[in-house]
Amino acid sequence: MFAEARSARLTAWGNSLLAGFAPPDHVVEEVVGKDERHRVVGLPGDTEGEQHALSWALGRLRVLGVTGLRLALPAEGHPLGLTGPAPFNAAALAVGEAVLAVGVPLGLVPEIEVYGPPGDQAVTVLWRCHQVLLAPPADVPSLHEAERELVEGLREATVLLSRLDVAGAGPQALRALEQYRRRGHSQLLAPGYPPRAVRVLESARQVSALLSIAAGGHGAAVSAAEMTARAAVLAPLRRIARRAQVAAYNALVDERES
Repeated sequence: MFAEARSARLTAWGNSLLAGFAPPDHVVEEVVGKDERHRVVGLPGDTEGEQHALSWALGRLRVLGVTGLRLALPAEGHPLGLTGPAPFNAAALAVGEAVLAVGVPLGLVPEIEVYGPPGDQAVTVLWRCHQVLLAPPADVPSLHEAERELVEGLREATVLLSRLDVAGAGPQALRALEQYRRRGHSQLLAPGYPPRAVRVLESARQVSALLSIAAGGHGAAVSAAEMTARAAVLAPLRRIARRAQVAAYNALVDERES
């Protein structure tokens, strides 16, 4: 129901490492997760095609002057968290995620390869380093703003979906959301993050869960007009949830800078 972007994991645990809250080996373990391996290519000074282990690359970024990491979750028509130039933005938009370094104009975009037969697949990730522009990331809210948007957006969407009588608004959907809330969740963010960031991220995940439930069936929205109306309700909420996720994952570096 909710799949954490690899760029989000790298942002959270990379920030924890750079702030001195987590050791390198544990950070790499958390970032790689169930993937087979992660490599980094294109760092300043590298020869063409030279690849590095994630632990070495994180140390190299620190030596280059990187003090933190920021998450970008762009979507078509919404370059959330991006700074340019166009080639970097296009690469990030193609996969819907990226990581931007703080202190040095660099960005990392994951190239994800899945191979093997169904049920026995493995994943490798190649993080490609790009030069980026020194500019404010696009449309990134503060943690306070993101939390307020989530509360208001979820309330409005629930009311509108109920009026439309579509999937995602009825008792069955609400029960599914309550089951999601009661599930045991793994650690949402890495050590060092403020409690408010954890709260905002959990709320954003609950909104994403509701969106998944609402998209799971047509309910009473049998006409094209009704289905279009539902889509119009959900689209702004998706945007709000993505903005909140970015604000939460960026909170540690934002707090240090302030």
